[in-house]
Amino acid sequence: MITQEKKKEGMYESVVKQFEKAANAMNLDTNIRKILAATNNEIVVHFPVKMDNGDVEVFTGYRVQHNNALGPYKGGLRYHPTVDIDAARALAIWMTWKTSLAGLPYGGGKGGIQLDPKKYSTTELERITRRFTYALGENIGPDYDIPAPDVNTTPQMMAWISDTFMLTKRPSERSKFAHVVTGKPVGSGGLEGRDRATGFGVVTSIQAWADWKNTTLAGKRYIVQGFGNVGHWASLFMKEKGAILTAVQDASGTIYNADGIDPQDLLAYTLTNKGNVAGYANATSIEPSTFFGLDCEICIPAALGNQITEANADSIKASVIAEGANGPTSPGGEKILAERGIDVIPDILCNSGGVIGSYYEWLQNKQGELWTMDDVITRLEKQLLISFNKVVAASEEYKTDFRTAAYIVAIKRIELAYIQRGVFP
Repeated sequence: MITQEKKKEGMYESVVKQFEKAANAMNLDTNIRKILAATNNEIVVHFPVKMDNGDVEVFTGYRVQHNNALGPYKGGLRYHPTVDIDAARALAIWMTWKTSLAGLPYGGGKGGIQLDPKKYSTTELERITRRFTYALGENIGPDYDIPAPDVNTTPQMMAWISDTFMLTKRPSERSKFAHVVTGKPVGSGGLEGRDRATGFGVVTSIQAWADWKNTTLAGKRYIVQGFGNVGHWASLFMKEKGAILTAVQDASGTIYNADGIDPQDLLAYTLTNKGNVAGYANATSIEPSTFFGLDCEICIPAALGNQITEANADSIKASVIAEGANGPTSPGGEKILAERGIDVIPDILCNSGGVIGSYYEWLQNKQGELWTMDDVITRLEKQLLISFNKVVAASEEYKTDFRTAAYIVAIKRIELAYIQRGVFP
């Protein structure tokens, strides 16, 4: 079972430590450091929704906007019981670094609703989503703050948000607001390939790491935590590289097969099993606590934050951690990994394929164009490799780990914007 984030070592504490480490390493300007250490806006909304049985529930939604020096706030909305202001704050800050590292004209934002979507019907989720959109009002917008899917949110939900937001505008202007969200279904203005962009980005980053190490992915064993959108697409692309999936963990349990698990077959099974991997016939159920200690060369955490910590980092046998999730490795856990010579491809680099794909969708909507799958994948791979090479160069220049190097690349771009623009008096 996936470990939940703990207050005493939450994602916000992690992102603060990571920022401070990078800021110290690059000798960040003191005044800009103050600006980037704070969020611009933190929105909390409480809104009532009528349930199918006629009862009314009041939900709490969040949207944190960290920084928009480079462009509109950008980041996902997640529906999960762990969503709170600290989680939204941490995720928004990570988005600022992620969009900057990727070279996008975006800042960082994040949010969501504190709920377990499995407890609600489709019609209830639609009402919750539309009411949340209405409650956020002008705090989002296609040139101000652009949400996207995240944990437990889907393209269908993005379509509901887009439709609700457009309906608050004058009929003659509604089409101008279709790009208020990205990650929409293709039939509603979505991008071909956006569904696989994050998983493709994870594998592109792993391949870049393998090339950097002068090795191949063929025959390499890998384990995946989380088999949602990111996990299953990453697994499918890893299979194309000739790598062997040996274990998968999600909230329902942990499965293992030393001879390999076919990700396509497992996906087909989960689609008939409420998205869960537990009970899959072609693998054995094992104790969840043993997952990270399994023999493998590559570990892909693609679920929640703070999964690799001081408590289990010593047991990891992988040569590289490819962070498909946001903040899956705590600073304490990462310190142990570094001491053991285990590489970490940081989240703001490894899973940035999603936000790069979102940028392409935003451009497609904004310019009234239609991009093909080949266009998307080709551009995505090129941009990811540019980012990876920048991180390698910064790592060598500052003699530091990949995460700190990625932060330095991202922060330098924002620092330059503030230096050139100045601070409004």
